[in-house]
Amino acid sequence: MPTKSKLTDSCTVECGDLSKVKVVQNEISDEMTFDVAKIYRALSDPTRLKIAQALNLVEELCVHDVATIVHSTTATASHHLRLLRDLGLAKYRKDGKQVFYSLDDDHVKQLIDIAFAHQKEVKNRG
Repeated sequence: MPTKSKLTDSCTVECGDLSKVKVVQNEISDEMTFDVAKIYRALSDPTRLKIAQALNLVEELCVHDVATIVHSTTATASHHLRLLRDLGLAKYRKDGKQVFYSLDDDHVKQLIDIAFAHQKEVKNRG
């Protein structure tokens, strides 16, 4: 029985472009990479992503409304919102006894928009 040849997606010979390697090494720091990974980890949770998408759609929501949207308790919604805030993804303001959250800035909105647009595109290809 003939054997199938193995296709590989990695280099089979040693090669490299040291000038490119040095440029990349100078631009990428372990600390920055770790901090960005925390953002993606936070957004990898479906509930937090749903919260971020909700804030992206309507600009600002009180904690109670967020809890209603994600079918959770106010305490659970507050926990998720606090994590998003601590990572710089969301901000809040108080109005009397109410606390309102919104996305921190346009960069966060773009992250959410791009992720959902990409997923729609992938789904439509399928």
